[in-house]
Amino acid sequence: QVQLKESGGGSVQAGGSLRLSCKISGDAASVRCMGWFRQVAGQGREGVAFIYRDDGGRNYADSVRGRFTISRDNAQSTVSLQMNNLKPGDTGMYYCAADLGRCSGLDQWGYNVWGQGTQVTVSS
Repeated sequence: QVQLKESGGGSVQAGGSLRLSCKISGDAASVRCMGWFRQVAGQGREGVAFIYRDDGGRNYADSVRGRFTISRDNAQSTVSLQMNNLKPGDTGMYYCAADLGRCSGLDQWGYNVWGQGTQVTVSS
């Protein structure tokens, strides 16, 4: 069984940075890949970045590539999302998710376990 807990959200001005962390508890070794998703109230959930637990292979949504960096620390069972040059359009609730199967990348439907979310607000 896997549980996830996010931390690190907050409010920043445009151009600022935030670092989100996701702590994996339980059977972390069963995780195939980890993703970060975001959602604005009234809209669908958008995949932001994902990373394979084993080899660290990763990819990003076009909207964040070059500004966000996803990383993992398997010894600490954590996955982080470093967000630089934040824009007001990055505002939303950010969720980390674990995929125990074949890895769905930026597609939310394959992820099995979700955290409770952490709010990111970017003001202009």
